[in-house]
Amino acid sequence: MCFAEGGKRSGHRRDTVWMHTVKFGSKMKKQGESQCTQKTISLLSPLGTIQVSGCENGVHTIQILMDVAPAERSSGGPLSCVVNDSLAETSPELQRCVEWLQAYFSEPQTTGSLPLPGFHHPALQGDSFTSRVLQVLLRDVTFGKTVSYKRLAEMAGNPRAVRAVGGAMRKNPVPLLIPCHRVISSSGQSGPYMSGKGNHLKQWLLTHERQGGEG
Repeated sequence: MCFAEGGKRSGHRRDTVWMHTVKFGSKMKKQGESQCTQKTISLLSPLGTIQVSGCENGVHTIQILMDVAPAERSSGGPLSCVVNDSLAETSPELQRCVEWLQAYFSEPQTTGSLPLPGFHHPALQGDSFTSRVLQVLLRDVTFGKTVSYKRLAEMAGNPRAVRAVGGAMRKNPVPLLIPCHRVISSSGQSGPYMSGKGNHLKQWLLTHERQGGEG
């Protein structure tokens, strides 16, 4: 479960989902820092529309809008993640994020060697338990692997904080990049995603990584 997973649907009609939109001028004020100007880019992915927002300092959020059913996943042939407009005016960090997402869907096994963008969201700053859990997940739970909530709590230094780990997953502002879909229950069940509304997406992502690793 992720922060962005719980985002509201975009409200676009089905026949306008395929349009690429870029928005300028959105503001976000971070504690102790001046406002930064965000830009939002929409990508058409096998999961439907994904919106990536960021500024010069890094990526703020990734939202999976769930506006279409996920694409059929087969082991034959790559999948695509399409941006229709030029990225010339976007920040290097946002461009890096888009390139990572495109690689994740088309050649997922290559993402481990790609540079990650910087992050610029309060949940990923400082030494809070949420930040620590998300950083451990990003660093130690690599492509094609899974980890239980209990084990992730241990890895983050507090074995009793299983519920807090679940809370950290809900607050994850950058799903896919920080792979909260790889966190499963101790029983081996995949567990909820997007507050239960995106469980089918979690299964899709885990299958995508399993099949991608076989390529």
